[in-house]
Amino acid sequence: MDVWLPFIVVGITAGAVYGLAGVGLVLTYRTSGVFNFAHGALATAGAYLFFELWVKNDVPWFLAAVISVLIVGVLFGFVLERVARRLAKAAPSVIVVATVGLLLIIQGITSKRYGAETITIDSFLPTETFEVSVNVGYNQLIIVLVGIVIAVGLGLLLSRTRIGIAMRGVVDDSDLMELTGLDGAAVRRLAWMIGGSVAVISGILLAPIVGLDPIRLTYLVVQAFGAAAIGRFRSLPWTFVGGLIIGVVAAIGQKLESEHTSLAGLPSSVPFFALFGVLLLVGKRGLPTAAPVRRQQPEHFAPLPLPIRAGAGIALGVVVIFLPNLVDARLAVYTSACGLAIMFLSLSLLVKMSAQVSLCHAAFVAVGAVAFSRLSTEANLPWFLALLGAGLITVPLGLIVALPAVRLAGIYLALATFAFGLLMENLIYRKSFMFPQGGTRDAPRPDIPGVGLANDKQYFYVAVAILAAVIVLVLILQRSRLGRLLRALADSPLALSTYGTGTTTTLMLLFAISAFFAGIAGGVIAVGNGAAGPGGLGSLQSLLWVAVIAITGMNLVRSSILAALALVVLPSYLADLDADYQAIGFGVLAILASLITASGFDPVTWIKDNLAGSSRVGTKGPIPQRGADAGWRRASSSRKAPAPAREEAPELAMSGGDR
Repeated sequence: MDVWLPFIVVGITAGAVYGLAGVGLVLTYRTSGVFNFAHGALATAGAYLFFELWVKNDVPWFLAAVISVLIVGVLFGFVLERVARRLAKAAPSVIVVATVGLLLIIQGITSKRYGAETITIDSFLPTETFEVSVNVGYNQLIIVLVGIVIAVGLGLLLSRTRIGIAMRGVVDDSDLMELTGLDGAAVRRLAWMIGGSVAVISGILLAPIVGLDPIRLTYLVVQAFGAAAIGRFRSLPWTFVGGLIIGVVAAIGQKLESEHTSLAGLPSSVPFFALFGVLLLVGKRGLPTAAPVRRQQPEHFAPLPLPIRAGAGIALGVVVIFLPNLVDARLAVYTSACGLAIMFLSLSLLVKMSAQVSLCHAAFVAVGAVAFSRLSTEANLPWFLALLGAGLITVPLGLIVALPAVRLAGIYLALATFAFGLLMENLIYRKSFMFPQGGTRDAPRPDIPGVGLANDKQYFYVAVAILAAVIVLVLILQRSRLGRLLRALADSPLALSTYGTGTTTTLMLLFAISAFFAGIAGGVIAVGNGAAGPGGLGSLQSLLWVAVIAITGMNLVRSSILAALALVVLPSYLADLDADYQAIGFGVLAILASLITASGFDPVTWIKDNLAGSSRVGTKGPIPQRGADAGWRRASSSRKAPAPAREEAPELAMSGGDR
């Protein structure tokens, strides 16, 4: 037992910080209905501000901590409440956009100011030890006591005080809560200030343990998601206990990992096992009910006249043919954009057509890349057959991810898929059958008959051809009966079940198709990069992909191409602009775009309505204007018949309409 005690003590200390971070996360979620994926970024910002004040400006550590809590915790909480108020009824993908935007802004600022290297920070708490069968540091004891006091205090606040009861009720029915005389906005604002302050405290306590790193610190605090799941996203005491459990199990896992190399990555995966397992077992019925969301419909226009479509197709073909000669050294960037566009098409089938959020698409792409590499180099399959095999091998992974989609929806499905992606990154990526020792695998180019191994220009044309084929398949799917079922699944799964269509089968088929296309994208991207490797395929990359695809419009094909161009091609032309500034700029745009989308403003509808209602100049007299068709985005069979004309009131009819 003495061998395990040091690990248990370390686990309790780290678990207290994770539980504390989870408490702040649950508090803001339960009072606003918005799950803050940037909660760890708040902890990071507070930790760096504490470092700036205490280490660089010699401010006493206690005063530096108070200032950090007031500025980052309280002030950011005040601002974030106003943002969260506008996102409360937005789709989960829109919430991801806003929180990822904040995360990128904070990471960009801290990286620009302090660099990307890890900064070691001394403990500001006393490090002397006392013995209780094992040496325990006073700093460890203080961290645990601080966590217990805050968790118990907030638990009592929510259960025993008037303002706490108001916090619990404001997200369910703000108008009913305001009948008590309290202002709903003020109640939510206080909760966000407290939640932000708790996040900052957890970041300050964690910094001496893991060091200051803009990405690593954010990633570690994300482990609070597992603690929140154990508390079922509603109980603050159980959330803190969940953090302690995760910390102890992870610490024990570290000892086992040192003895058994096959368990590499297990300790860091414990929180995500808890998150994925609890969500899958409990299901949406055992979790707080999410607020109804406003869903944007995919754009659906009548087809353009054939001459216009033919002319546009010819013009596009000419551009593609001459593009390699125009972009020269950037040709590889455009080739990568083709692969990413395929990936975004597969993601759009989930996010845009069916309102299913997947935050593990990077894992699909990674599996597809490795499958293509092994099929083409080890199994010696022909190039295109290996690419097709990569898509088919990725399908079972999509079916596994479909399991939580059957039991979960909305933000809980997003969290479950995020946990699955993290498990893949921490456990599966490290295995020899994937990326041996974190290395890469060969991804050969196609051997074109009569030409030989494809060069850069020839492979670009191959990638464009594959992208075009996927676009055709997606358009066929969109117009098929299955496409109508997928749109119905997003609008009302209950209504779909009423008509005798199994939602489980539809979901399984949807995720299988999406995974197939993502696997194809993995092969195309790997060949474009020259190798299949784990770089750029982490779980945070999946968050970024959903954020990008959510702000590029609702048309499946156009938005996917725009997302690929924005993520890959545009930064290549901004090479002179610092990468940190690019991250900050994208973060600002992401937040603005999410607020516009959450407000219900649809630029396509606005343009259509204004064009339909415009008057022509130079005519005699006014021209009658046609109102916009309210069902212009829906299938003609689903549009309601026009309401019958209202009969005149009897008194007006009798008097001939005179008043």
